[in-house]
Amino acid sequence: MTTLQNPQATKAAARRRTGRWIDDWRPEDAEFWENGGHQVARRNLGWSIFAEHLGFSVWLIWSVSAAMLGKSFGYTPQQLFFLVAAPNLIGSLIRVPYTFAVPKFGGRNWTVASAALLLVPTLLYVYAVQHTSTPYWAMILIAATAGLGGGNFASSMANINAFYPADKKGAALGLNAAGGNVGVSVIQFALPVIVGGAGVFGLVKASENGIHLERAGWVYVALAVIAAAGAWFFMNNLGTAVASTRETAQVTKRSQTWILSFLYIGTFGSFIGYSAAMPLLIKIDFSLIDAESGLVVGGINFAFFAFLGALVGSFTRPAGGILADRFGGTKVTIGAFVAMIVFTAAVLWVQTQLTPIAGAADPAAAAAANKEHFPLFLTFFLLVFAATGVGNGSLYRMIPTIWRFEALAKAPAGADRKAVVLEATKEASAAVGIIGAAGAIGGFFIPMMFGNPWITAPLDAVQNAFTLFIGYYVVCAVVTWAVYSRAGSPLAKAKA
Repeated sequence: MTTLQNPQATKAAARRRTGRWIDDWRPEDAEFWENGGHQVARRNLGWSIFAEHLGFSVWLIWSVSAAMLGKSFGYTPQQLFFLVAAPNLIGSLIRVPYTFAVPKFGGRNWTVASAALLLVPTLLYVYAVQHTSTPYWAMILIAATAGLGGGNFASSMANINAFYPADKKGAALGLNAAGGNVGVSVIQFALPVIVGGAGVFGLVKASENGIHLERAGWVYVALAVIAAAGAWFFMNNLGTAVASTRETAQVTKRSQTWILSFLYIGTFGSFIGYSAAMPLLIKIDFSLIDAESGLVVGGINFAFFAFLGALVGSFTRPAGGILADRFGGTKVTIGAFVAMIVFTAAVLWVQTQLTPIAGAADPAAAAAANKEHFPLFLTFFLLVFAATGVGNGSLYRMIPTIWRFEALAKAPAGADRKAVVLEATKEASAAVGIIGAAGAIGGFFIPMMFGNPWITAPLDAVQNAFTLFIGYYVVCAVVTWAVYSRAGSPLAKAKA
């Protein structure tokens, strides 16, 4: 669609751009928005959600696969936690260049490229899960390539931020992020079914011929091709969102970028970290595993519950954006951190009631005893996930509001307000990527803390980790209040 393009676009732009570029984009103009603008934005949002959804699924494909690797791989719990953590480290680091890629190459162009790049981790996954002789270090490197899927979030959020007016950013960014986040839940629910490890609702039965993890890899190879093709034919690049890498990098010099990054580690870092670790947490604490087959023969089967946390966190994310649009992101974010403190403490309490299954004199009895506590564990953990989702949505709503406020406050008298807001939107899009990258690092540290190599007892490592996380959430809540809500704070006037 090219009807929204400006016929006065520069000759330089015309030489380098195809018909998929839009050089006249004014979402803050109500008439422009109603006369076709919102339709273009919605179409781009739809394909962005699909591509980002696949990215998240590929990113977390090892989270459930690690829990299903057979005895022949011979990995310890600590090694498995590192295996699920490795993609999160790469996924967080790669978000920075992915953010810069949007203003450099265009949102549509980069969506095509990032979707195509998903072929790397999916094809390597197909190979890795079929070769038990692969050295552990090589398996870690292969798993790490799944982090390419994590980069899709940063570029997608930066792209969609530029498409929507300020009063609709919270809902749009919330939907975009939720569509991606739910990819975690989908892979954790669908993978056991696809590979024959679990049935579903009596419609599909578990395979009698063993587990075939490679099937999941082939499914996502095909979906990645569809996402790249869809972005190529149906998305647009915004000429108004173009900026140089140097201009984009300016956001790294702003204190707000790093304060919000610190907070986002608490919300999104917890979401992605808990999502990655949940299958293994349930398996270690509640599942009785047959030593020969590697199958769950008692207690709780993690395959039936591991996906619920990410599902809940994904669905509450747009709610956080919508609530922030109405009540202000700061209030909602503080509320989310308070909820995370309370419910994480409740999860920790349940952990103290459990008996270690591994090494128990009677593992079957230990698994049966722990099973009695599982309903409370699951309920409290899902409430933690719900709070992370709300916090993710509300905090992302704060970013463009803060950038807009500071830009207008610093603008000289008589400055073109629209130009100032446009520049603030560009910077906010860059900040979204940087903050998202920093936040995702929590997805690496959380599984690593659960698999503490210096604590030999897995249950003790998990309890210590939850204690540290509660302390972090307390600090996050205090920082949010002090910087964005406290009377006398300069940014309190932003009502972010």
